[in-house]
Amino acid sequence: MDIAKITSKGQTTIPVSIRKAAQLEAGDTVTFEYKNDSVIIRKIRMAGDDYLKSISETLNEWNSAEDEEAWHEL
Repeated sequence: MDIAKITSKGQTTIPVSIRKAAQLEAGDTVTFEYKNDSVIIRKIRMAGDDYLKSISETLNEWNSAEDEEAWHEL
């Protein structure tokens, strides 16, 4: 069992073992639910996140000076 303290500002650190198991990374969004005297933290996955990550490199080829010029003329 991992233990963490809550600061005076209501903040805490999620232990490394929990972050790894839940695949939580800096910038991820989580939701909190209080149920049966427990707090449940869930990672929120935005629809299409995996798809957008997989195609992000291919979209970079459209970000050229020629593309900017072509769009500017439309």
